[in-house]
Amino acid sequence: MAIKTILTEPNKALRQISKPVIQVGKSEQKLMDDMLETMYAANGIGLAAIQIGIPKRIIVMDLSKDENKKEPRYFVNPVIKNKNEINSTYEEGCLSVPDQFAEIDRPKECEVEYLDYNGKKSFLKAEGLLATCIQHEMDHLEGILFIDYLSKLKKSMIIKKLSKNKLRRIVV
Repeated sequence: MAIKTILTEPNKALRQISKPVIQVGKSEQKLMDDMLETMYAANGIGLAAIQIGIPKRIIVMDLSKDENKKEPRYFVNPVIKNKNEINSTYEEGCLSVPDQFAEIDRPKECEVEYLDYNGKKSFLKAEGLLATCIQHEMDHLEGILFIDYLSKLKKSMIIKKLSKNKLRRIVV
């Protein structure tokens, strides 16, 4: 397993639409293992392949709070089949939008069809934080970041701040 570099906004790659995976094989499993290790190293709870520059429809997540009891989840080619009309609000952050947080409204529940780590077709009814996380990560597959749900002013302020931080890191 290897820790990969996480792309940060602004970066055109993050705005790509990810391509479906034809078959879950060894290379996809290695990618999911690397994504999980990368996510854990960055203290995240979810990561989409595009965030490490690979435009494949793959997501990993782990919402477990216990450091010693990991509960990784793998979603290949996820599709939301049903969304609840009732929204819930969570303060979201993103490994590709470092140190920025905002309250985002999303459907409180959703049903997802996907392939698991072994390529087996699976179905999940998610609610609460899990539903929010799935929707957040699936947005990445469409080139959407959580800041896209904010007002133009808030979004542009965040992007300016991120751009300055990127320049500072390059100069130092």
